[in-house]
Amino acid sequence: MDSGPLDVLPPEFKKDSGIEVQALAKGTGAAIRDGVDGNVDVIFVHDPEREEKFVADGYGTERFKVMRNDFVIVGDHSDPAKISGLKSATEAFKKVADQKAEFISRGDDSGAHAREVAIWAKTGLPMKDKAPEGAWRLSVGQGMGKTLIMAAEKKAYALADRGTYVAQKFGANTPTSLEILVQGDPELFNPYGVIPVNPAKRPQAKIEAAKKFAEWPVSERGQKVIANYKLNGQQVFYPDAIPAAK
Repeated sequence: MDSGPLDVLPPEFKKDSGIEVQALAKGTGAAIRDGVDGNVDVIFVHDPEREEKFVADGYGTERFKVMRNDFVIVGDHSDPAKISGLKSATEAFKKVADQKAEFISRGDDSGAHAREVAIWAKTGLPMKDKAPEGAWRLSVGQGMGKTLIMAAEKKAYALADRGTYVAQKFGANTPTSLEILVQGDPELFNPYGVIPVNPAKRPQAKIEAAKKFAEWPVSERGQKVIANYKLNGQQVFYPDAIPAAK
């Protein structure tokens, strides 16, 4: 929602199908729970491990590999932990912890939060509740946009998806002061999948409409819409089903 594709994909899908999509923007964990509970017909999320479990447990019919973007580690230009230019996200996190430099975590069970937890786990630092202890790391339980606003206010570090960062850096009336300090590590790659809810588990699921929606973004037409979507003039999502789509 913060980075814009939900403003583009559902309307384009409606043009082709006549089906209207009501998008409920939530973190990946909450979205998957909605799928398990049968509150939605389809989920569009970015945590492949939990997506595969959702399907394996019978709550989803299949996962459609749609698109990808990436995460970046952002912070104030002063960069107290001296992580700018590092190639390893794990090394950057460890340096932030070693310096007890302030770090803002989403802490909301979203895909971004799950990726943050996975990176902390690789640092070898002592963990409590899947994260290192210390007042320097603040878990805020907020979405990506609000997390970045708070990080900027506190001149702290954060893990962000590139799309939301670009929206705040180049599209906001008051651009964020945060800068990208670490990027390009494969550990920061961020794939998205679409999964229809399985009517065998949740009979109320509108499977025909959900299946049409899941198949549309992986079609040639859907992949072209994704490839041509720009946020403030920059491409921030890349098609995964047809990588060469233009």
